[in-house]
Amino acid sequence: MRTEDVLAAIDTGLWRWDNAAGTVAFDAEAARLVGLPAEEVTLTESAARSRFHPVDWNEIHGIVQLAVAEGTVAEARLRIMSEDGRQVLRTVRSRSRPFDSDGDYQLIGTIQEVAESPPGTAARTPVTGDWRRSREAFLLDAGRALAEARSTAEVLRVAASLSMPGFSPDGLAVFGAAGDRLTTIGHHGHKPGDEQPFTNMPLDTDYPAAEVVRTGRAIYLPTPEEYRRRFPATWPLAERFGRRSWAFLPLIVAGRTMGAWMAGFAHPVAFTPDERSVLTTVARMLAQALARAGVEESERELSAGLQRSMLPTLGPDIPGMKVAARYVPTGGGLQVGGDWYDMIALPRGRFALVIGDVQGHDVRAAGLMGQLRIALRAYASEGHRPDAVLSRASRFLHGITDSYAPEDHSSPRFATCLYLEVDPADGTVELARAGHPEPAVRMPDGTVLVRTTAGGLPLGIDPDTDYPTTRLALEPGETLMVCTDGLIETGGHDLDSGWSRLRTIMESHRELDLEKLADELVQAVHGPPSHHTTGPLSDRREDDIAVLLLSRETTVTEVSPVRSTALTVAQAEPERIAGTRRQLRELLHDWADADQVDSAVLMVSEMVTNVLVHTDGDALLTARATGPVGKRRLRVEVTDISDELPHKRRPGEMASSGRGLLLMEMLAHEWGVDPRGQGKSIWFELYEDAPPVSYEDV
Repeated sequence: MRTEDVLAAIDTGLWRWDNAAGTVAFDAEAARLVGLPAEEVTLTESAARSRFHPVDWNEIHGIVQLAVAEGTVAEARLRIMSEDGRQVLRTVRSRSRPFDSDGDYQLIGTIQEVAESPPGTAARTPVTGDWRRSREAFLLDAGRALAEARSTAEVLRVAASLSMPGFSPDGLAVFGAAGDRLTTIGHHGHKPGDEQPFTNMPLDTDYPAAEVVRTGRAIYLPTPEEYRRRFPATWPLAERFGRRSWAFLPLIVAGRTMGAWMAGFAHPVAFTPDERSVLTTVARMLAQALARAGVEESERELSAGLQRSMLPTLGPDIPGMKVAARYVPTGGGLQVGGDWYDMIALPRGRFALVIGDVQGHDVRAAGLMGQLRIALRAYASEGHRPDAVLSRASRFLHGITDSYAPEDHSSPRFATCLYLEVDPADGTVELARAGHPEPAVRMPDGTVLVRTTAGGLPLGIDPDTDYPTTRLALEPGETLMVCTDGLIETGGHDLDSGWSRLRTIMESHRELDLEKLADELVQAVHGPPSHHTTGPLSDRREDDIAVLLLSRETTVTEVSPVRSTALTVAQAEPERIAGTRRQLRELLHDWADADQVDSAVLMVSEMVTNVLVHTDGDALLTARATGPVGKRRLRVEVTDISDELPHKRRPGEMASSGRGLLLMEMLAHEWGVDPRGQGKSIWFELYEDAPPVSYEDV
């Protein structure tokens, strides 16, 4: 008697599903069970699909793939539909063994009718429907939670919190493979130290997780007896945990087995196809999450290491000076970008402060920053002056960026930089600027001035650019602040609104703690307070932040109420006269009488203009306000190198010049012209407690 006849006698049919050919073959009994005439027939997949409930047909694909991966039997219940697809004729159970061949498979097995829902119903029993809905909801939630995990620790916490529908494990462990050893990445449901026997275990050990890593196939142990029979050597290690069922599944990413996942159950689990399907899906998601977290952790560690190596801590304490610095990466995914700062020891007790910003927020910007920082340190250590240091650095950067091919969209690159050479003995600061934001000085009484300084093009644009040097003196109690544009413009600000925001922070800081001031500046633009001070350019991209603070200590307990400024206006830069007017207004921001401020600005503008028009040299402006508030004295001097003394004129009504000394005679409380050894100084004084002189009658 043939096998087919024996099976037909017990209402069991045979079928063969050839995935490569796209056909499904039924014997006579199988054809009858699926609602076809009782004779052998071969159908296309689409024709066979029409005989089954669409939900069941879709599910059988996953069950078959699981059976192919695990080398087990594919078992499923399938609903047979009428020709019009509206009624369920019967429910059959299929048990088949898949044979995999180069990605294709053949499914050979049996079909047998089982007692299920009566004919005429179009759905499964409520229990089955609830299971499927619960499984789908669980997998969606698990996938979302694992996708959001950003570290290995977070992935393990998510895995430990997973509550699978109907069979939640009470113990989990994740194993990795390092060479020929099995390691424990993490675990849940075990006491500290329980993982020791499983850590650093040879992969050839007779242990389920080791075998899973070796073979890439899952192992299901539904009973302690099954565990003891298959793995007698390591059964004593598992027995003490008192569990009843275990599942060991491979963690596979891109075809490579990276480890194994163990789920232990305190209650018996049969590991039905549905349950194995859930476990396999979770294992795949867990493997992807662990691989992604490992890559992100490696990138963070690389970025942090790069940041630590490229942003050194400030040097030792300097007598009479305090220095504070901050670096905050905000403009990109990396934890280090093109911003940097540095502190360089120089001969004779002097030191240099450097701050700069290489264009971009990528790895190349960080690499160029490191090269440029080393070059600047080398040029400074050779004893070059600030202008020479920047000139050499510009040629260096132009040379290494100009070598890139034109099709490289990320080239050429440039960098802004501010180089300061400081003498702690007298507070003298000589600085050169390459396209960088100008420095600001906070005076002892809280007044903040943006120091107007000469500058050149950013580094790397023109190898022959000159960088003029500006000299200023840092008085006791004053604080110099230099920063990259990220501190100014972060939060949608431009230069004007950004400086205004920083000025408010610096003026309101009444303590002499530079570290606290540095924190307040960063928090104002990068912390919670920044959300309340957004600027007009809300679509502007955020940028990295670097800031340096330098303060000259005072030896007196009560700071003398003195504020001063000095700047040079060159013959070639008459447009900087507007900067002198702005500087003087900032110096007198709290002067009692606004008319006196207007008078001072008018006289300064006239004095500086006269130097540029009637001499061949530059104008040096110094302004100093002394005394208590309400009784202060302002003295302004403009010095030039010409020995020709000015004299009063009587200009006509239509004259465009000749009113300088007349203005000073009428608006100033005191004024004069003092000859120097070379050149002269024109000065005036205003007293805050004296009535102003109106210039409307001039």
